[in-house]
Amino acid sequence: MNRRSLLKGGLLTGLGLPFVGMKDVIASPVAGRKKAKNIIMMVSDGMSIGTLNMADIYANRIFGRSSKWLGLYRDNKAVRALMDTASASSLVTDSAAASSSWGGGMRVRNGSLNVGMNGEKPQPILQKFKEKGKKVGCVTTVPITHATPAGFCVNIDNRGGQDIIAEMYLGLKFDVMMGGGHKYFGEKRTGGNLIPKYLTQGYKVAENRTEMLALDKSKPVLGLFAEDGMPYEVDRLHDQELIKSTPTLTEMTMKAIELMKDHKDGFALQVEAGKVDWAAHANDLSGLIFDQLAFDEAVGKVLEFAENDGETLVIITTDHGNSNPGLFYADEANKKFDSLQNFKHSNTWLLAQLNQSFSEQKIIDLIKENQGFEMKSEDVKSLLVHFKDIVPGQLYNESNLPFYEYGKILGKYTDVQWAGMNHTGDYVELTMFGPGSENLKSFVKNYELHNFMLKAAEMPESFLVKA
Repeated sequence: MNRRSLLKGGLLTGLGLPFVGMKDVIASPVAGRKKAKNIIMMVSDGMSIGTLNMADIYANRIFGRSSKWLGLYRDNKAVRALMDTASASSLVTDSAAASSSWGGGMRVRNGSLNVGMNGEKPQPILQKFKEKGKKVGCVTTVPITHATPAGFCVNIDNRGGQDIIAEMYLGLKFDVMMGGGHKYFGEKRTGGNLIPKYLTQGYKVAENRTEMLALDKSKPVLGLFAEDGMPYEVDRLHDQELIKSTPTLTEMTMKAIELMKDHKDGFALQVEAGKVDWAAHANDLSGLIFDQLAFDEAVGKVLEFAENDGETLVIITTDHGNSNPGLFYADEANKKFDSLQNFKHSNTWLLAQLNQSFSEQKIIDLIKENQGFEMKSEDVKSLLVHFKDIVPGQLYNESNLPFYEYGKILGKYTDVQWAGMNHTGDYVELTMFGPGSENLKSFVKNYELHNFMLKAAEMPESFLVKA
């Protein structure tokens, strides 16, 4: 299996994106329905517009097909808006406050999950949907206790309390929760192993791809497929053990839909490509692009389901930009950017293999083997300056691996440059398809999506958050 075979079937043709007016992009409700029985919200966490753009350009140039997301615009099949992403404490949000704006219907400070500035604790949206009889769930490529899924589920003032969030999930009895984060549930958890408690309370627990694919809808499901975050897609695709043991975002998403789609009252599902954000923080280009393309494959499969179903509202967006990467002008018709097809591993994987004892030639050879280009000697010397006191094998936010320096050097070989290593305050893309999408305004604030989803599903007026 390789990137080409995995992604080729999931991308649409065409490069041009013509200017269209609002009249051109308003989508009619599928089959004339006004009620969304099902809601699927898809979040590419930390996706700057440059990330969306580069993934689409790459797919066009390498596969001859465009992304499903931008294909919706080209085919005038969806409603499109811009979304303001600020939090209560900053123009630049974090993922906890961003997801809480959708999940709780109000802006909270960065770091908080559905706890307001004055201590308010609005009922999270998946609790509301569950209360009214829907099946509910979350799927992600980072820990299932991480900020974005948790923002739809719980109230806690500190997003860092993932051990506590894991225990809070136990009492909620949500139907499908799948992603990484085994260390917050299993034997490594601070406070004790929770998995036996999940089993005794009627859950099925899946810990690898085979177990996940075998799940049925007889019991609620907890899927834990990595100790922390799941592997980057580019790394998974070049590791036979990971291919065998680790489900893709698409596989998790479609299994979640399979487990919930026949429920008489419908379902609500959040799907997150969480490692798009991690890659942007690390200025990790191959991690970023191939996780974005994996997200887009999931988008394509969800759209197929929604189009056939006719009662499903699909929302596609991001919570904030991150690091604002972009393809910059260069000679050679941007052939350097096309060289991404030769990458077998992410920067995160590569840098974790290195240490200051390596010779220049050993580093050059390792990069050539795993990322397909030959780094110049002066660039290796520049990189080695930053290899002081490095702890090999740790994640970017737990060590001083030289991600910024490597990302900057890599720009010479890929034509991609970065604005920084953190979140940005950009307005972001918000796209909808299906019943209810016709009510989307062209500009919204993030917290407005809470009531929007409730209204699309015709939930009780008492559930709406009052302004």
